[in-house]
Amino acid sequence: MENSKKTMEKVVNLCKSRGFVFPGSEIYGGFANTWDYGPIGVELENNVKKAWWKRFVQESPNTYGVDASILMNPRVWEASGHVASFGDPKMDCKSCKQRFRADNLIEDHSKGSVCPDTMTNEEMEAYIAEHNVKCPRCGNFNWTPIRTFKLMFETSRGTIEGEKDVVYLRPETCQGEYVNFLNVQRTARAKLPFAIAQIGKSFRNEITPGNFLFRTIEFEQMELQMFCKDETAVDIYNGYKEKAWQFAKDVGLNEERLRFHDHDKLAHYAKCACDIQYNFPIGWQELNGVHHRGTWDCSRHQEFSGKSMIYTDPVTNEKILPTVIEYSIGVGRLTLALLCEAYDEEVLENGETRVVMHFHPAIAPYKVAILPLQKNLGNKAKEVFALLSKEFMCDYDEAGSIGKRYRRQDEIGTPFCVTIDFDTLENGTVTIRDRDSMEQIRIEIDKLVEYISSKIKF
Repeated sequence: MENSKKTMEKVVNLCKSRGFVFPGSEIYGGFANTWDYGPIGVELENNVKKAWWKRFVQESPNTYGVDASILMNPRVWEASGHVASFGDPKMDCKSCKQRFRADNLIEDHSKGSVCPDTMTNEEMEAYIAEHNVKCPRCGNFNWTPIRTFKLMFETSRGTIEGEKDVVYLRPETCQGEYVNFLNVQRTARAKLPFAIAQIGKSFRNEITPGNFLFRTIEFEQMELQMFCKDETAVDIYNGYKEKAWQFAKDVGLNEERLRFHDHDKLAHYAKCACDIQYNFPIGWQELNGVHHRGTWDCSRHQEFSGKSMIYTDPVTNEKILPTVIEYSIGVGRLTLALLCEAYDEEVLENGETRVVMHFHPAIAPYKVAILPLQKNLGNKAKEVFALLSKEFMCDYDEAGSIGKRYRRQDEIGTPFCVTIDFDTLENGTVTIRDRDSMEQIRIEIDKLVEYISSKIKF
């Protein structure tokens, strides 16, 4: 299916109807930009995380995992700079009372030809005035001045009113890796260069454009921080760009819908930064980032904690303040990209249209569905389900015609369907159908595990 014919609306409708993703708190009318993963979606999301962890932790001998607390000592966020300067430039439409990010207004108006990242608030206000950028909701030009809104969610710790301490829900996961640098280095006896990886939730109190899973106030990140010597940092940075690109391809994204995008505006401490963008139905958007952060993070935490972050080379005895290369990708964004990539509408020879999700088998929510041809074959079918479910996530379906059941499995991306028929009772063989080609072969039950295993490797 041509990418131009894929719409976010089609993807969202499929997700809701087939149990991938539901609106958050839906029975109460929802809660803006929150989403709940359903029975199919949670399997897809978990498989995305497993694939990333396998590639970047399991298969990387110098990478170590952590799972840091969401609530951290508030001094962490002073050291990182978030308390002082973490905010978005936002404007209110005085006519309809809606709030928007000024940089998003400029980006949308210019169709991406103008990069607001390099602009000050005054320059953004001037652009919006000069180009008569109107409110996307009501069409009026009636803006407040730009104001900076803090992005961190605040909460409190303590039990006595008036004596509570302010703490924050973390806006990013990477600080948990930085503050554990010494612990990991010591317990793992790690030598530079080595990485600390984590998958975890973060929270940002920001206005989101409502593009489904793309940007939400609660989100999950898969990321790692590579601690290294400064002279090797650029090579490591380039290496992670290539690793990130290869991973995106391997999980099923089409290379024609991927591109590198170097940052136009760098943080004051950064040496270089690059995104991989994916061509979503909403256009080219950031999928992941690779950043050369210099020694900023280690130096700041050393300053604010009073603990030395110096690494001593065991061979040369050189004292090194580590440079950091960061690779980060959002679970929700990658999941959304995979949903958009997989969605297809095929016109069959008989003129019917089937909707099919062409997930990589390793990413697919269910690997195999067990379908008894008739309900009176259910006992045998449940034996096969018990056998396969020890190895794979399986679905069992005996409702409706076999054709309708195939279509349901196509729509959730199940790569294989095993049909139990009357020949199964006679000779112990079953029919296995391939999702993409729709071809069917007969295979012995005791060879099913080996056959499916060989087809779903990542």
